[in-house]
Amino acid sequence: MYAVFKSGGKQYRAAAGETVRVEKLPAGVGSEVVMDQVLLVVDGEQVRLGTPLVAGASVSAKVVAHGQADKVKIFKLRRRKHYEKHQGHRQKFTELEITGING
Repeated sequence: MYAVFKSGGKQYRAAAGETVRVEKLPAGVGSEVVMDQVLLVVDGEQVRLGTPLVAGASVSAKVVAHGQADKVKIFKLRRRKHYEKHQGHRQKFTELEITGING
């Protein structure tokens, strides 16, 4: 059984027992989080597809850790114009352990 849910403007595929990295959530480590924006639930041969969301479905997860992803380096150059720009970014994330899929 697995589900596709939406969090932080992105879609994630999750099954019970897996760990998923999502955009940073305002929840403490060890707390329980319920994702109610479920787009798809698959249980064997039975598929429930939402339009756009599956009614009554949710994904429950436990917050394992917060962190930052690897640095993404941005370099811009205009040739022959003496223009260079260096920039970097580290995206914050929350690591979730999926405990169950309801619905």
